[in-house]
Amino acid sequence: MSVDLHHVESGPADAPPLLLGGSLGTTTAMWAPQVAALSTVFRVIRFDHRGHGGSPIPPGPYGMADLAGDVVALLDRLGIERAHYAGLSIGGMVGQWLAVHHADRLDRLALLATSPHAGPADPWRERAALVRAQGTGAVADTVVSRWFTPGFAAEHPHDVTVLRDQIAATSPEGYAGCCEAVAGHDVREDLAGVTTPTLVIAGAEDPATPPAAHANVIAARVPGARLVTLTDAAHLLSWQRPDEVNALLTRHFSVGAGE
Repeated sequence: MSVDLHHVESGPADAPPLLLGGSLGTTTAMWAPQVAALSTVFRVIRFDHRGHGGSPIPPGPYGMADLAGDVVALLDRLGIERAHYAGLSIGGMVGQWLAVHHADRLDRLALLATSPHAGPADPWRERAALVRAQGTGAVADTVVSRWFTPGFAAEHPHDVTVLRDQIAATSPEGYAGCCEAVAGHDVREDLAGVTTPTLVIAGAEDPATPPAAHANVIAARVPGARLVTLTDAAHLLSWQRPDEVNALLTRHFSVGAGE
């Protein structure tokens, strides 16, 4: 059963709607570097995944179908028939699920630092068990260390702290349930059927989803997908390279809209 996702809107109400789905352990605040730029062109709708931020926290485990179903329910609640969608990490996994199973609700899709299959399930289930036992603070430092390149982290310690605190403040049950959704995620054999125009953005130095094993696979399998790999960027590339990401997203979502 779907839940009513917490969401925040910005930009003109009559502009093309653009949903932004964030990384595991983040809130709508993860997209702060995108809001001003994207809201000049789009009706930007940032949302918290179930179990995150201000969204409800049903007991886990969750499946990717649950997370995607929540997004479809949000569209229905807002009276939006079709929307653009950009998702990073687990947000990108939700985007892939939508493109495979709910393509009629999408106009264009952007997949950032994400994967069609995040590897063996056991490490994700072990992480879920850890946060249920010890809280999300037990994984926050390790997780955020993979989100930025070492140079960026050294130069921007406040940014690292802000994102680390988002992870640590996430509900253990919500975080664990989403870990279990990632554990069961595998759309590799479905991507060839995706018809939604797709942009794939990767960070060249992303240790969480290395491009060769993840973004490149998506781009090779989704018909007509465009792949852009950003240098000097790790997993949270929307934060580390906001100007480039904002420009890429704006161009991609403006195609066919009089750009």
